[in-house]
Amino acid sequence: MASFIVKQMVGQKMGAVKDLAGGEKGAEATGEAGEVAEEDPEIAEQRREEEEKRKEKYRKIEEEREGMRQGIRDKYNIKKKEDEVVAPTPPAEGRLGRVKKSPAELAKEAAGENEDEGFDPMKMMTNFLDTVKGKLPFFNK
Repeated sequence: MASFIVKQMVGQKMGAVKDLAGGEKGAEATGEAGEVAEEDPEIAEQRREEEEKRKEKYRKIEEEREGMRQGIRDKYNIKKKEDEVVAPTPPAEGRLGRVKKSPAELAKEAAGENEDEGFDPMKMMTNFLDTVKGKLPFFNK
């Protein structure tokens, strides 16, 4: 913990020293007024072309992978998963919170809870003790 605090203090002081020396990387690209200098059109074109080549390369790789996936699906008779698109319900006008349930939904939910009691530890323990009492000879009098 102490080493973390020391690193934070030293790091802040080192940042102040860099600011005084003007050692920021972005300083070369900015002018005196702090405006970013425009990029050379040739460089911009080269970057765009490199980006297109990169995207094309990864598109081809993904096509090859999909071909291999399809081969495996065909070999083992696996169906391709299809993503289900669920349309979100439009929020109520002026509401930021969750959508309230209707009275019919609340009644249905309450009826469902009463039918299924779920986990009842007292009932389980009573049944267990009755079973044990029935199997032990000294409880049968």
